[in-house]
Amino acid sequence: MLKNRPWGDAVITGHGTIDGRTVCVFSQDFTVFGGSLGEVVAEKMCKIMDLAAKIGCPVIGMNDSGGARIQEGVVSLGAYGDVFMRNVMSSGVIPQISLIMGPCAAAAVYSPAMTDFIFMVKETSHMFITGPDVIKTVTGEEPTFEELGGAMTHNTKSGVAHFAADDEEQCLEDARYLVSFLPQNNLELPPRVEPTDDPQRMEAELDSIVPDSPNKPYDMRNVVRLIVDDGEFFEVHEHFAPNIVCGFSRLHGYPIGIVGNQPAQMAGVLDIDASEKAARFVRFCDAFNIPLITFTDVPGFLPGTTQEWGGIIRRGAKLLYAFTERRFPRSR
Repeated sequence: MLKNRPWGDAVITGHGTIDGRTVCVFSQDFTVFGGSLGEVVAEKMCKIMDLAAKIGCPVIGMNDSGGARIQEGVVSLGAYGDVFMRNVMSSGVIPQISLIMGPCAAAAVYSPAMTDFIFMVKETSHMFITGPDVIKTVTGEEPTFEELGGAMTHNTKSGVAHFAADDEEQCLEDARYLVSFLPQNNLELPPRVEPTDDPQRMEAELDSIVPDSPNKPYDMRNVVRLIVDDGEFFEVHEHFAPNIVCGFSRLHGYPIGIVGNQPAQMAGVLDIDASEKAARFVRFCDAFNIPLITFTDVPGFLPGTTQEWGGIIRRGAKLLYAFTERRFPRSR
């Protein structure tokens, strides 16, 4: 190991611009000790996260790590605590975006989980606390890597991830696109983009897109695209809790958040997952000065013992709390 010691360590840090706006970035290097986090890796990550907080710009982390570096023992675990503290202190202050670019295990998954948005790549990205071999030993289950913590598993079942890309190039492009909707920090407004369509236009299709019969489903995303600038709608958590729709759009060039019931899925009813999904998105928009528009077509909360035993009352209350707490403009 001493003869093949790398010149640096398992992370690259720096800053640059996206569309002329400053961002800070770190990228874990899996070729160096499996991207594991040791004392120096944490120091570099903390330094770039401190810089992002100081100048007030988004921080983007590209994660590809096996977790704590066992050769350094408890020092590496303490170093993770330093990273976690900065995730918490920056929450709601600067946007934090995580890109899972490979396998992430154990403590390496908790820092991304505390950030605002997580991107994963299909068939490439994996997130789990313990790997398939450990699970087989402890519980007897034999899941594959993809079943246990793949991109679509966390996009559809757990809700841990917000976006799933077909390849790494699309993942990076989607992350840049997301940044275009966000302010640099919680003291600034999101950037305006000049729209190409007429803000005073009339959309005749809006007269007929919602069926006369309340029992007939329709896709709320089609309604949203007719109203917003250029039909642009960047959906968040598209594959998780599809009975509610969340995402970013623009009106007259200004970024807005969209929350809408989805009649095409379970009649748009609110359940545990939908409530938590929408509540988290509403609170993010409020923290970063993004106005919110809601599209309401909902029969109420989903009844049943599964929902009641799962805590629909306290979880549904999160959505009520998020809307009531909002200080930034909202309309419906």
